[in-house]
Amino acid sequence: MTVLKRNPAIIWRVERQREAEVKQALAAGDDPGERGTVLLIDSGTMHQLNLVGGTIWQLIDGTRTAADIVADLAVEYDVSQDELIGDVEAFTSDLLQRGWLLHG
Repeated sequence: MTVLKRNPAIIWRVERQREAEVKQALAAGDDPGERGTVLLIDSGTMHQLNLVGGTIWQLIDGTRTAADIVADLAVEYDVSQDELIGDVEAFTSDLLQRGWLLHG
């Protein structure tokens, strides 16, 4: 499998407070919706990634394959392996098309 890496032209940061709030809401059984926990800036436009997207983004560090990312997510989230594979493939495919991710 191909290693993925973030496009170095994308400026990004983790919104730690918002991430903590979303995790707290989930733990309490609340629906945090699609609140962004990671901000990306591409060509002056800001984009937000939700908790799962932000977690995947952070795991894409130039050393992991999609299978590695799925394995890491399986430890954190109570979701079936098949669902995680589909989610990671859809997310990374979208970001590759946008040019935000690159093949390592």
